[in-house]
Amino acid sequence: MMRSSNLLFATYNKITITAQGRKDPNQATGFSIQKSFVYATVPTYLGRPWKPYSRTVFMQTYMSGLVRPEGWLEWAGNFGLNTLYYGEYTNYGPGAGTGGRVRWAGYHVIRDARVAAMFTVRRFIDGVSWLPSTGVIFTAGLTK
Repeated sequence: MMRSSNLLFATYNKITITAQGRKDPNQATGFSIQKSFVYATVPTYLGRPWKPYSRTVFMQTYMSGLVRPEGWLEWAGNFGLNTLYYGEYTNYGPGAGTGGRVRWAGYHVIRDARVAAMFTVRRFIDGVSWLPSTGVIFTAGLTK
C-alpha cells in the first residue's frame, strides 16, 4: 500500500524552478536567469505561470538531462499561456534542446541577441547603475 501511494505522489508531483507572476503586461518585473546551472536531480520544469503575464527567460544556462523536454508546465489548463512571456536563449547541456518544448503563443526560442539583451542585468534591471555599490559580482550583458 505504501509503495503505490508513493508512486502516485511521484506521478502527480511536478517540480518547477520558477513561478513568476505579473498582473499587468506593463509591470517591470520578471525572472531573468543568465549564466547559471540547472542541475536537476529529478524530472524538472523550468517554470509555470503564477499570474496571467508571467515572464521568465533562461539565457546562456547549462541544463542537465532531467529538465523535461517540454521545458515548461501549465498551471491550470490554459491559464496565462497566451499572455505569458517565456524565453530561452543559447542554453546548453543535455536538457537545453528546444525541439520538444511547449508550443504556446507566449513561449519563444530567442534567436536574436538584441532581443536577448533586453533581459540582461544592464537592460532588464538597470543593474550597472546600482549593483556595483552592493559588491555583488555580475555580468552586465550577454557573453560569448
